[in-house]
Amino acid sequence: MDAKEEVRARLNIVDVIGEYVRLQRAGRSYRGLSPFTTEKTPSFFVSPDKQIWHCFSTNKGGDIFTFVMEVEGLDFKESLAMLARKAGVELSDYQKGDGMAAKRRERMYGLISLASRYFQQAMIQSKTAQQYIFQQRQLNKQAVQEFAIGYAPDSQTGLTKLLLERGYSADELIDAGLSARRRSGLGDLFRARMMVPLRDPQGRTLGFTGRLIDNDVKAPKYLNTPATILYDKSRHVFGLELAKEAIRQHDYAVVVEGNLDVVTSHQVGVKQVVATAGTALTEYHLTTIARFTPHIRLCFDGDKAGVAATERAIPIAYKTGVNLSVVVLPGSAKDPDELIRQSVDAWQQAIATARDAVEWVIDEYCTRSDPKSAEGKATISSQALTLIRQVEDPVQVQHYIDYLAKRLSIPSAPLMTKLATTKPGQNDGTYVEQRGTPDITHPTRTITAVKPVARDNNGNEDVFLALNAAYPDTRRSLELVKKESFHSEQRQQLFTVLTQLGDKPFTPEMLQENETYGKIVLFKAEQRYSGSSWNTDSLYDEAVTLASLMMNQTTKSKLKTISEAMQQAYEIGDESRLAELTREYQMLMRAK
Repeated sequence: MDAKEEVRARLNIVDVIGEYVRLQRAGRSYRGLSPFTTEKTPSFFVSPDKQIWHCFSTNKGGDIFTFVMEVEGLDFKESLAMLARKAGVELSDYQKGDGMAAKRRERMYGLISLASRYFQQAMIQSKTAQQYIFQQRQLNKQAVQEFAIGYAPDSQTGLTKLLLERGYSADELIDAGLSARRRSGLGDLFRARMMVPLRDPQGRTLGFTGRLIDNDVKAPKYLNTPATILYDKSRHVFGLELAKEAIRQHDYAVVVEGNLDVVTSHQVGVKQVVATAGTALTEYHLTTIARFTPHIRLCFDGDKAGVAATERAIPIAYKTGVNLSVVVLPGSAKDPDELIRQSVDAWQQAIATARDAVEWVIDEYCTRSDPKSAEGKATISSQALTLIRQVEDPVQVQHYIDYLAKRLSIPSAPLMTKLATTKPGQNDGTYVEQRGTPDITHPTRTITAVKPVARDNNGNEDVFLALNAAYPDTRRSLELVKKESFHSEQRQQLFTVLTQLGDKPFTPEMLQENETYGKIVLFKAEQRYSGSSWNTDSLYDEAVTLASLMMNQTTKSKLKTISEAMQQAYEIGDESRLAELTREYQMLMRAK
């Protein structure tokens, strides 16, 4: 038995999901309110017999691992590790090699956790630290406790000595970013600082941000844990462990620049706020947040650097399927922390009135050059079209072209011509996407996108397959659709199996590695069609209706693809190709 099956065998899916969802018995299954939406009628079901779950409101489903991946925003390896700890399974026993890397990570978690408790205890004992944290920073006790804020004493070796006495080695302290070698010997890295733990989405501490509490001009105001085997600033999203539920409920996240902006915002009840831990926004940041919502609102400085950061974020957002907008701070407030101290209502209003990111950047271009002069129009249009070129949807492209034309008081036609005739890279220095998607912290390096887990909008396909899997009499309807009509490999595999079965019963084992999907569709059919109001004729009529809906969706997808190709043909001036695509588009519209 491998590690995954050992974990599955030790944990009951009802017990695990029950920690997140209040479940009630419903026949042989359990049901509750979906953890992914705000609903009043339960649409979330768990089958202990099949060890699967399914959410009818979002069409998500799977086993114990996929649930934890969805609700915690983890990948499979992280989900397995989390559930293994819960089940008491030592993953290193199932890994190739000696498992030393995993053991080193666990020891580092241990010493980082010990350091966090040391900092919290030091804060309790220091009046200076308390004066800074509670009076100068105006943080309350609840916020300090939630974020586990502490204090690093102005001591050369206080923490280092403690950790060495607890059995950790000097190399381990250095590797964890807690100690450093100096001329006088091994000593504490953080001294005389308010300490804010940097934690993963499950609340485990990875490192720290240390904020200087005095005015020592020779020392940096902020000091962060360096890169370790646990902490990578290009991937870490500060505050996500406390914000994820609010993000899911509001269906958007606000990304700010400073960690203390997050703390202050949470303190006043605006908890859908996270930060990028003092570094530029990267694709990893966006994909991590997008596991909880595809809607992200940036709250960066409105200066040139803030505009540039938003410019760089826009193509990454399109690459990762994120909808990006910008929160503009009113008045003289330089950051959310300052605005919140002035007015919580103003902070909430700024978030509620977030601007579309591309439109906001275009407006910023118009404040830096004169949109009424010929030279200004040329400069602004070059900058804006470089940005618009990153947009993939042709409808959105047209929208931004029209918006830019309105700002410049010119027709949209010359802008479309300039967009089509100007090659990527012909601009005045604004951001241009390179091969792949750049890692903003390393502009010369490209990284591979990790697509966020998104809501499945192809639910009709699952219901259609569920009907045909559970009720062989409906399988004549399979002739009405094609394999290509299904939007995933597992759906296509099930379709193929069902077309070959005739009137023989289907079992999930027939899908081999996609057995869980087979269990889900049978569970879906059981929940939807087990009532007495359904008979052979009504089930077949239902299947025909679903097939029609699927074919309409397929046609819409083809129309979108053709529309995008028409845009490309227009941009390169291929008139014959454009005419051919137009005829194909019109034929599909008539047949629709």
